[in-house]
Amino acid sequence: MNRDILSYIEKNRESIFNDWIEGMDKIGEKKEYKAISDKVYLSTSREYINLLLNNISIDIDDLSTKLTDFAEKIVRFGWPLLYVTEGLTLFGKLVFESMAEDKNDTQKLALMYEFDKWLRPVNNEIVKTYTGTWEHTVSMQKIALQELAAPLIPVFDKISVMPLVGTIDTERARQIMENLLQGVVKHRAEVVLIDITGVPVVDTMVAHHIIQAAEAVRLVGARCLLVGIRPEIAQTIVNLGINLDQIITKNSLKKGIETALEITNRKIVTVGDPE
Repeated sequence: MNRDILSYIEKNRESIFNDWIEGMDKIGEKKEYKAISDKVYLSTSREYINLLLNNISIDIDDLSTKLTDFAEKIVRFGWPLLYVTEGLTLFGKLVFESMAEDKNDTQKLALMYEFDKWLRPVNNEIVKTYTGTWEHTVSMQKIALQELAAPLIPVFDKISVMPLVGTIDTERARQIMENLLQGVVKHRAEVVLIDITGVPVVDTMVAHHIIQAAEAVRLVGARCLLVGIRPEIAQTIVNLGINLDQIITKNSLKKGIETALEITNRKIVTVGDPE
């Protein structure tokens, strides 16, 4: 980094800090930052400017390490990349305008060149760190959602339930099939109940995937029950001419559990009050 720029920043650290905080406070009035308190926004901004001030002269690779923790915090807040890039732009603007105040055009041009040589790699590193952190976070969230998208839950010995909520597309259907087969083997289930109470629409594709899942479960030695069929879903299935003859269907999870217990030679009994 240019020694004159470094020297100026070190000598005018306090005024740069105050001017930057004031400028970022105006940026913080945008709607995307309204979800958090002014105190959190201010403390985060202070952390950012101190990160820039304390590490202006270090190697880019070292800066990347220091930026990672800060980037993770910004991503958790859900703040856009614009926050960190505007912060860096403001930082450079404050320093450049102050340093260029008494210089002629030639000197300003030379200073601008030095600034660009310094800020460009810093900006690139900030963008790379932020986007890398964001992509990692999204990837982990996607994995977590996939795990929750079609869980197979053992409710009784030999009986498991897969509650489905939301729309079912091809990718999710693949996940359902995979979780069903793995779960049947893992939990040694003899009966599996697929609960579609939370599925808003059952069309030909969804029904086809359910029939495939039921057939796959049968091939690994278990039986499949389809429960949670609402009147409008039943009407849709009939209108579409979908054949569910090979699958036991029930309109509620409760009735499905009762049927599953019967299949496994058990039943629910009412126990009288103790004398």
